[in-house]
Amino acid sequence: MSSKKVRVRFAPSPTGGLHLGGVRTVLYNYLFAKQHKGDFILRIEDTDQSRYVPGAEEYIFNCLQWTGLEPDESAIQGGQYGPYRQSERKSLYKTYAEQLIKDGYAYYAFDTPEELEKMRNDFKTAVNPSPQYDHNIRNKMRNSLTLTAAEVQQLLDAGTRHVIRIKMPANETVSFTDMIRGDVSFDTAVVDDKVLLKADGMPTYHLAVVVDDYLMKITHAFRGEEWLPSAPVHVLLWKYLFGSDNMPEWAHLPLILGPNGKLSKRDGAKYGFPVFAMNWLDPKTNELTEGFKEKGFLPEAFINMLALLGWNDGSVQEIFTKEALIEKFSMERVHSGGAKFDYEKAKWFNHEWIKRLPAADLAQQVKPFFEAKSINIADEKLLIKVIDLVKERCHLLTDFVEQGSFFFTTPEKFDVDAVKPKWNEAKALFFAEVIRNFELSTLWNAAELEHNFKEMAAANQVKPGEVLLPLRIMLVGGKFGPHVFDIAALLGKEETIKRIKHFLRLL
Repeated sequence: MSSKKVRVRFAPSPTGGLHLGGVRTVLYNYLFAKQHKGDFILRIEDTDQSRYVPGAEEYIFNCLQWTGLEPDESAIQGGQYGPYRQSERKSLYKTYAEQLIKDGYAYYAFDTPEELEKMRNDFKTAVNPSPQYDHNIRNKMRNSLTLTAAEVQQLLDAGTRHVIRIKMPANETVSFTDMIRGDVSFDTAVVDDKVLLKADGMPTYHLAVVVDDYLMKITHAFRGEEWLPSAPVHVLLWKYLFGSDNMPEWAHLPLILGPNGKLSKRDGAKYGFPVFAMNWLDPKTNELTEGFKEKGFLPEAFINMLALLGWNDGSVQEIFTKEALIEKFSMERVHSGGAKFDYEKAKWFNHEWIKRLPAADLAQQVKPFFEAKSINIADEKLLIKVIDLVKERCHLLTDFVEQGSFFFTTPEKFDVDAVKPKWNEAKALFFAEVIRNFELSTLWNAAELEHNFKEMAAANQVKPGEVLLPLRIMLVGGKFGPHVFDIAALLGKEETIKRIKHFLRLL
């Protein structure tokens, strides 16, 4: 690795929600930067204004804040290499595009949309059903390679709409070393002449990513493998504009796979698991897509799970703190093959983190889920006790509401039908005695309550097992929850007696 200070970037387009693959790219960039005492930059690539979605940029920042993967430099944090939105850097790119033309590596193309459509029809063959604007076609089109210098100048002076395209060499092999895949080579003959500067003066991704990475002194560029086919264009642009020695080291990350190939939003809708970090309300369709945060995932579990979707440290260890990931992460141990997302495994990670985190740390994250169900938590200390009591049973933060709401509000429904078939006069008399005993009780703790209850059962010749289930349903409404006497101890004397009496009236 070079002796330069490590600088990495995540460069999303503000076109929608941040999905699993995007957050994993953030995570790997972040871990690499922190491990090497470097900088992590967030750059917004908003050059395609037609695809810009309001709220998407704010959403990206919110996601990174929730995951704890915040950048060192960005449009919000600032930094000495700004602006950090490409739309605010528009004036920079034309100079570089014009330089490429001057050096013979790019050209003006004046073709209208109709002429491009005609080209795609006229040159279509059985062997080549989708002709590209490449080294074979460009000499038959209206561009600065086929027009005279005077004609080109006349068109430019008249303000004729045009783009600037890279002039891909006809027979060259472009190679580079990928940190994950090793040596990668491309034949330039099969790559088309990509547009570098659009008719509106905005750069395409190809030009902007190279110029910005250079100006922002990016040393390592990690991105999804879908960008691998564009790599030869970027390698050549680096060579033509800044020299190959200045090019960052690259790694193309494998896809995250769903049940049927690349993980998609459709998979999430079909199989009922999230694919976005946080809830995303699409302003175009007004559709809400549920995210990991709202589903009840802890950020610690989320990044732990994501890190292992395509990477491992060579051991059998699965639970990693962010600090441990920073220490152990290496791009060389990222797999080149796609990693399959398993929602049940994701919930396992969350369960492990719920068990590990202190109840006091969980309280603030659990509280909003209670409030969403109109359950007001007035007693924070009680919430912490409840969390400790039920956390072993909770895979998601939403489970705390199901497993613990009865501590804060009387259940709306009681499963009377589960008790009725075996209910008799002896049990009715037994619970009447339980009420009297509880009313007289001076010590109110789980051990004392259990001892008294079992003694009464023995005295009344009732099997404890036959009255424990009714007691549970009396307190929580159904056949669930932690140890029943722990529940009674936390509910308190008055509330416990009140619920038993209420249930007996229902019977």
